[in-house]
Amino acid sequence: VFLQTNTRYLHPHASLLAKKLSDLLPGSLDVVFFVNSGSEANDLALRLARAHSMQKIRQSSLDSANNSQLNDEKKDHIICIDHAYHGHTLATLDVSPYKHRQGKEIEECPGYVRRVPCPNVYRGMHYIERKENEKSGEKASISDTKQQHCISEMEAAKIYASYVELECEEITSQGHSVSAFLMEGGMSVAGVILPPKSYLRRCVDAVHEAGGLYIADEVQTGFGRLGKCMWAFQYSNDDDGDTSNEIIPDIVTVGKPFGNGMPLAAVITTPRIASAFESLGVEYFNTFAGSPVCCAAGLGMLDVLSKERLQENALSVGNYLLGLFREAKSRNEMIGDIRGSGLFLGVELVRDNQTLEPATEETSFVCSMLKDKYKILTSVDGPHENVIVIKPPMVFSREDAVLFVSCFEKALVEDLPVARDSLRDLGRTPT
Repeated sequence: VFLQTNTRYLHPHASLLAKKLSDLLPGSLDVVFFVNSGSEANDLALRLARAHSMQKIRQSSLDSANNSQLNDEKKDHIICIDHAYHGHTLATLDVSPYKHRQGKEIEECPGYVRRVPCPNVYRGMHYIERKENEKSGEKASISDTKQQHCISEMEAAKIYASYVELECEEITSQGHSVSAFLMEGGMSVAGVILPPKSYLRRCVDAVHEAGGLYIADEVQTGFGRLGKCMWAFQYSNDDDGDTSNEIIPDIVTVGKPFGNGMPLAAVITTPRIASAFESLGVEYFNTFAGSPVCCAAGLGMLDVLSKERLQENALSVGNYLLGLFREAKSRNEMIGDIRGSGLFLGVELVRDNQTLEPATEETSFVCSMLKDKYKILTSVDGPHENVIVIKPPMVFSREDAVLFVSCFEKALVEDLPVARDSLRDLGRTPT
């Protein structure tokens, strides 16, 4: 039997969970705020970043009384990625361009939010020309004059990061401050996008140089889902074990898998940033966050994650699943791209591998068929809603992978042709 307590009381479960969580993170990420959802976590993270900026402005005013009026006029800016999604609160909707295209509530980023292009190297503004498959040596191309071909991942990373660098320069040159750069280490709603290597390093360096913070949104991708690493922000780190140049966020948010179904999320930051927030005098209080029951679920999840070596399973089974999909791609021209890591994968369907015309209706059909006929749950995402998103439970096995790809091919090869004439009447698959 557990006594329901709020965040003013420290139950042993909450203290132990906070310690175990901070131990999984690098650097001085030692202060944990428990919340109920990823949206709450990102909302609080933005408040922490604002508190950090406000403290800097106050200190600047004390250092130079002549600049007090200028400091009063300073505005904080957030840099976010196009097609990103960070939550459903008012503050997180402001920094979620994905939602701006869905309705009329918020149709554009507000003035304090700077949006930069999504680092999509398959069909983004700066794409990498790639082989259609290793055997044929054919290459895909995009006939859009607004897009620029890059010869390598490194070149694409440099160009995409330059947008963040330019925003930092523009904000500071106008006398304003960069509050934070907010990014999902793996962008799910954008269509399973993992940024090209060195992109994140360049962006974080530019933001830090401008005085801002890096907020790593790990709500969907944290806790080993990528296999290669515990956190998606670590995906771009060098593989040689050298930690001298590793990426360390200033604030990390976690959610969805944390409570394995229970409402449990968290914000993890440094003592310095937490102190800046505390200095504002506005206590953070949450009635249900960090309840003993939810914390027990979090402790259980971390215990199973470790004992059953689920991160290693995600890497092993994920690589196997990628291999199966690459084989399927050689047999199905509609499969345009297969990307991701571990058990965070995306399969982009196209009608033409040269123009990359998105197969939006076909993708919706395949997703629905997988659910209705084969009892397999996937989702559809991406700007053109043509990416099948694959995020199975971390216990997903090789046998599961074989069954899944087999059913996927049946839906694509056997079921889709029969329904092709009526695709436009089927409606959009809700995900």
